[in-house]
Amino acid sequence: MPSPRLPSAPPTGPAPLPVMQYDDFDSPCDVVDALLLAEFVSGRHTWARTVQLAKPRPGTELLPQRARLIRTAMERNRVSRLAAGDGWLARVVLGRGRGVEVTVTAVDAETGASVLDEIVEQGAEPLDAAHVAMGFWHQNQQGGGQRDTRGIQAPTWETIRSNYPAEAAAALTDLMELAPEAVSGRLLLLHGPPGTGKTTALRALARHWRQWCQVDCVLDPEELFADPAYLMEVAVGEGEDDKEDGAERSWRLLILEDCDELIRGEARQTAGQALSRLLNLTDGLLGQGRNVLVAITTNEDLSRLHPAVVRPGRCLARVEVGRLSYAEAAAWLGDDAAAVPAGGATLAELYALRAGAPVAAEPAVTIGGYL
Repeated sequence: MPSPRLPSAPPTGPAPLPVMQYDDFDSPCDVVDALLLAEFVSGRHTWARTVQLAKPRPGTELLPQRARLIRTAMERNRVSRLAAGDGWLARVVLGRGRGVEVTVTAVDAETGASVLDEIVEQGAEPLDAAHVAMGFWHQNQQGGGQRDTRGIQAPTWETIRSNYPAEAAAALTDLMELAPEAVSGRLLLLHGPPGTGKTTALRALARHWRQWCQVDCVLDPEELFADPAYLMEVAVGEGEDDKEDGAERSWRLLILEDCDELIRGEARQTAGQALSRLLNLTDGLLGQGRNVLVAITTNEDLSRLHPAVVRPGRCLARVEVGRLSYAEAAAWLGDDAAAVPAGGATLAELYALRAGAPVAAEPAVTIGGYL
């Protein structure tokens, strides 16, 4: 991105724009970013704030009344607009599948907050009950953490409870009904074979905890625990400017999907400091004073996980999400129960059977073969 250069002395009158330096790697959207910063860098604007909207209202320009459009930059994955008004600048970035990011700089807090409130009020479409706002963290090209917000569909637990074996359903019911004051342990483990509904259960959990817990998904957990600066940024978190329902959330849940190599028994040797940093986030010094929970999904059996991960007191819950038994699968499938294999089925297999696709039976175990 172009780098603004500060003036040599503080401005005493109308400040000149900072000198911008560009190269071949800069894009038109980078120019919009630099122009947004110009007034703030020069000192003319002393207030700035950024918010994200998970679900923008269709068809809105996301600009205040009487705004003067200065630049529009269109790239493959985003559109960036810069507008100006009396004592303020606003940049609105619409990213494909990433919601909207709005940044306002202004001569003072009152002016800036008024403009920002107008943009959010006219542009934010409230999420319906079936959707929750979820953050998605990843490491950006500058090496820092970037959080994008999206509204995701989240089912109620009541509508999906029959998708899980009785023991797992009972444990998940307890989780759904958990109150923040009853939290003990900071690690949530969901383990079991692929296609058993672990991710769907977490989406339902995000819906049931929406009033007290902000849910974020980390897309690159390997980079997260390899880079202390990135980990610190995620651990500290961001303000909840993106929430549309006004809930006061005091807890955060970080979801790490398919992190087998991070928590299996040999993780100390294969993942270096990653396991130590994960444990430090859950109940070490890094986690002190921060209401952060970590949910990990894995295909590994608990017996293969590192003992430090599953020790008593560390886990809020350890839920095995396995295959439904023959009786449970037959009840789920109803009229087509005859198609259920004798050994039961996973949730993914049941949906395949409902669609008419054949499902292979569980292979028999041969004595002397690989187990």
